[in-house]
Amino acid sequence: MWKWWIEERRQTLLTIKDIARESGYAVGTVSRVLNHNPSVRPEAREKILAVVAQYGYQPNANAKHLKQQAYEGLALVVKGTKNALFADLLDKLQAYVEKCGYTPTVYYINETGDEMAYAQMLCTERKPYGIFFIGSHPHCFTPELAGLGIPCVLLTNNAASLGIPNLSSVSVDDRAAAKVMIEHMYKQGRRRIGIIGDRPDRSRPSQQRLDGCLEAMQQLGLPFDFDKQYGYARFSMEESYAAAEYLLAHCPDLDAVFAMSDLMALGAVRAFQDHGLRVPQDIGVAGYDGISLGRFTVPRLTTIRQNTALLSQRAAQILLASIEHNAPAVHEVVPFELILGESV
Repeated sequence: MWKWWIEERRQTLLTIKDIARESGYAVGTVSRVLNHNPSVRPEAREKILAVVAQYGYQPNANAKHLKQQAYEGLALVVKGTKNALFADLLDKLQAYVEKCGYTPTVYYINETGDEMAYAQMLCTERKPYGIFFIGSHPHCFTPELAGLGIPCVLLTNNAASLGIPNLSSVSVDDRAAAKVMIEHMYKQGRRRIGIIGDRPDRSRPSQQRLDGCLEAMQQLGLPFDFDKQYGYARFSMEESYAAAEYLLAHCPDLDAVFAMSDLMALGAVRAFQDHGLRVPQDIGVAGYDGISLGRFTVPRLTTIRQNTALLSQRAAQILLASIEHNAPAVHEVVPFELILGESV
């Protein structure tokens, strides 16, 4: 009698986590099998269903309980709302994970938001399989992230130095890319180059790109006075317009400007033209990111192209491998490309 009662209680209280533990597969894989998602490999489906049959788990009869245990899919936490590169990444990332059978949900936080607190809230209230962080600074993450118990990927910044076991990253070598751009501008005869970027202390890409610029300038013997040749702007055309005017006022002999995003570059082009300067005849302007808009402007934008398709694909593959196969954290740097337009 007691054996029968214990077995009945076990069937009643069995959860997706129990099935995952018994089958050796991740919770996300079990959930997709129970929800008849076709993206699961046949051998995994067979083993999970064998565990379900062994213990008499009845997901339909326990629909309410299952709903309470269900995960919401994948969370995409985006820092800031004006970065055109992020919009491109989101489009490609959502399409890829949906094709793999997952449901992505996008959450925006402001540029001073707390990623750790937000991630903890998501895990408590929404229970995602994993989290993508887009645009976050590595210093925002602490070892407590491992306590969330789910895989995470930082996209557009490198997190290798943090050593957090459940945090992977996919990024471009911003320092090397910025150095390549300054060298190209030098080859085009530019000798007095200004820079437009966010505050290096709050933006990791801005710091890395500035470091690359300074390294190239030092090697090439180019002068650089930070107070006069660096204009602060967040990643928007409006703020870049004002930063370009600042550069003109403080360093009127500039013959080129490197803006740390394509939108910044377009804002700078407009400002220079409004001040009677021709681009590129009087002043060259280069951007960063390689968004499609830059191919249709006059002049076409010279820029560093970040491969958003590859960035998104690798970020998704890394996160899904961690979810489905408990793969360890990976920190990957993808190639960039110098796009020669007409603006330098």
